[in-house]
Amino acid sequence: MRKRILKSNSAPSALLPGELDVAAIASVLVTSETADHPVENAFDARRGPGGSRWVAETPGEQTLILTFDTPQKIQQVLLEVEENQASRTQELQLAISLDGGRTYCELLRQEYNFSPPGTTFEREEWVVAAEGVTYLRLWIKPDKRNRPVRASLTALSLR
Repeated sequence: MRKRILKSNSAPSALLPGELDVAAIASVLVTSETADHPVENAFDARRGPGGSRWVAETPGEQTLILTFDTPQKIQQVLLEVEENQASRTQELQLAISLDGGRTYCELLRQEYNFSPPGTTFEREEWVVAAEGVTYLRLWIKPDKRNRPVRASLTALSLR
């Protein structure tokens, strides 16, 4: 599935200094999304606890790929995830392609533990220092125990 993210005139513009305007420079490929929590929500300005979010329509592993219109220099990746319902351990992998998606280089793999009502929000900022990036892939396994949990993402931003 291919999807083009369009700017909404009603959404507030709150790009951080140096942040790439993903809506203007990339298309997004996503394995699934719910109608009330589309993938665009991961790129809007409503971040932090209680912010808008993307939610997968189907449980299990999900992939989100940004395809850039022109090769990009990426210095930092910010990611936010909120989970208020299920105790789970989520795993994710961040990878980039410099050759239009033919090959990928894994930049990081990380796990997060959510345990509502205590631990419900995770915010990460990674320095990646990559030039000529044509694709960025985020793979999410929402529960390492393979329970039928849906992936979600509150924010994904790039600098």
